[in-house]
Amino acid sequence: MAIGQKLMMRQSQSLVMTPQLLQAIKLLQLSTTELQAFVETELERNPLLERDARDDDAPIAPVAAPMEAENAPVESGDWARDDVLPMDRGTLERETGTSFENAFPDEAVVDQSAPQGDSLNWNLSGGSGKGLALSDDDPNLEAYVATSTTLHEHLENQLGCTDTDDLTRLIASQIIDQIDQTGYLTEPLEDIAERLGVDARRASIALEIIQGFSPTGIGARNLAECLTLQLKERDRFDPAMAALIENLHLLGKREFGALRRACGVDEEDLADMIAEIRRLDPKPGLIFGSSMIDAIIPDVYVRPASDGGWQVELNSDALPRVVANRSFYARVSKSPDKEARSFVDEHWTNANWIVRSLEQRARTILKVATEIVRQQDSFFTYGVAHLRPLNLKIIADAVQLHESTISRVTANKYMATPRGLFEMKYFFSTAIAASDGGAAVSAEAVRFRVKQLIDAEDAHEVLSDDAIVDKLREMGVEIARRTVAKYREGLGIASSSIRRREKLASVPRARAI
Repeated sequence: MAIGQKLMMRQSQSLVMTPQLLQAIKLLQLSTTELQAFVETELERNPLLERDARDDDAPIAPVAAPMEAENAPVESGDWARDDVLPMDRGTLERETGTSFENAFPDEAVVDQSAPQGDSLNWNLSGGSGKGLALSDDDPNLEAYVATSTTLHEHLENQLGCTDTDDLTRLIASQIIDQIDQTGYLTEPLEDIAERLGVDARRASIALEIIQGFSPTGIGARNLAECLTLQLKERDRFDPAMAALIENLHLLGKREFGALRRACGVDEEDLADMIAEIRRLDPKPGLIFGSSMIDAIIPDVYVRPASDGGWQVELNSDALPRVVANRSFYARVSKSPDKEARSFVDEHWTNANWIVRSLEQRARTILKVATEIVRQQDSFFTYGVAHLRPLNLKIIADAVQLHESTISRVTANKYMATPRGLFEMKYFFSTAIAASDGGAAVSAEAVRFRVKQLIDAEDAHEVLSDDAIVDKLREMGVEIARRTVAKYREGLGIASSSIRRREKLASVPRARAI
């Protein structure tokens, strides 16, 4: 068999991911906040893309195609608008029948007889002067806007008022940098001292200074130290309380008998001590807030319809409205400069693609949300217990889209309903078989039933995981004990033994408080 090189012609099909297609896919999975930020960036970057001045209630659909500008190619489905061409001042005066001198003076005349403050010039006369003017020396009003102080700034301000030497102040400043937003020191003090090349005792002195700052408990290295600092500040750190702090693990397990023996107190005193611990702040740094959290903006509203069904509509406030400026493109595209024409053509294509991508994104979200509501109509009518099993394939087959598209559409998208605000992915849940061979039950519905059973239990009849399995089987749900344990832990619910001790101890704790 001879091996050689030769030319061959072959025809094949392949899917090519163009930059425009990648951009459309990216837009599909962006959240509302991320999409608005993307559009703002494109508006600054692309001179042919501008905000749509139409009413907010205008439909999300291509407008009627306007007359084509000369030499301006029009693609099918493009959004465009015809702007009024600029006119000179003389033409506008003739068209409006008035002189602009009467309406918009070129220079405002300030009435010198009017009282003038140091920074604001008031003109109350009936002349053409401005009612309120700011001089160049006026202070920036934005500088007076209230800003929140961060924890680090608060600690640095206190450090600046501390009477100590420069070296200790430098060490303390480095320690403050290692305090997280909850108020805890995240780096071991020994490592800080070694990194700065100072004695460990000097670092301990700097830490003691910081731990004397407000709020009390700042700079603690663990929960026990944080609580100890606050108890000392309240003069409540006696030997019994110190023993309780050393045995916080017993308190977490609700082993009150062992705690009484460790602290050497009776049941009533222990209840008083636990009540005192509950009044402390385990995360003192959080009073200064944390990082900025974006507000959730719903993409879709679900409202009851007059016919007993559900009305699904897009949130128009969350939809960026942009158009491609056709008249500007028509003017600039006539430029004899080849480089300018190439620049404009590229941005014109990109602007039209963004408009079409935003339109397609809105329609796809509405289509998928409508099908989700149709599949989960029992949830909207009766509640979480009636949530049905649902997966991406069911929705994909119903709306004739790929499962990956459904996954992107439902990611970071929220639906405002009469029962609350839910992420679209919330409505997708695995199926759990029914014990009587009937219809399968949603895992989210089973999780809700587990919580209902635990919330309704009595202190003397706390349900074990096996007992919950039996209760669910009576309801027609076949589920394993380990699955119940997984759901319970996911809900943040303790085991039956811990719940029993906590419920039994709730009466004396209430009496102490």
